[in-house]
Amino acid sequence: MKSRLKHEIVRVCRLLHKKNYLAATDGNVSVRLKDRVLVTPSGVHKGLMEADQIITVDLTGRMLEGEGRPTSEIRLHLLAYELRPDVGAVVHAHLPYATACTLAGIDLLEPILPEVVITLGGIPTAPYATPGSAEVPAAVREFIREYDAILLSRHGAMTMGRDVMDAYNKMEKLEHTARVVLAARLQGPLPPLPAAEVEKLRRLWKEYKGTG
Repeated sequence: MKSRLKHEIVRVCRLLHKKNYLAATDGNVSVRLKDRVLVTPSGVHKGLMEADQIITVDLTGRMLEGEGRPTSEIRLHLLAYELRPDVGAVVHAHLPYATACTLAGIDLLEPILPEVVITLGGIPTAPYATPGSAEVPAAVREFIREYDAILLSRHGAMTMGRDVMDAYNKMEKLEHTARVVLAARLQGPLPPLPAAEVEKLRRLWKEYKGTG
């Protein structure tokens, strides 16, 4: 099981790099395995990383297996696992278009695209926090319980899923949404979906999450 999960993490890291969702040593990915967390190491190029470089920590972040140090954003991952028992994986990437939205002050929580409301509920933006610091988990805490995709101001995004591919897919959807919104904003203000339609879509979102 552990070996398979490590290879899934590597696969997702290579997808993130191929998609230009991160550059060089940016970004981090983790998977929860019972009372342990498999996580990418700090300072390693994610497009070139191998499975044997994945580090194992406990739910407090204490090193159990591996060499080097776990990602500097380990606290972000551990908070997600602490607050969301349903979460099995976390992905943090430095998405170009999504990050651009935070720089331009564009709010992706506004209900513009129906598929985003159905699958993610919405995409809130957490306030800026110094990367790698305890400020980052503090900034996202209020959003983690409700949302599976969160923009980090000037610092990319994080997504959570039942497994690592689910978390990756949400990251891909987030960046696609940012590209569509940025392109449309070039033509002027964007009208949100009607309130009645948003309510209908949010009911579908709750059914999608299994909470309806």
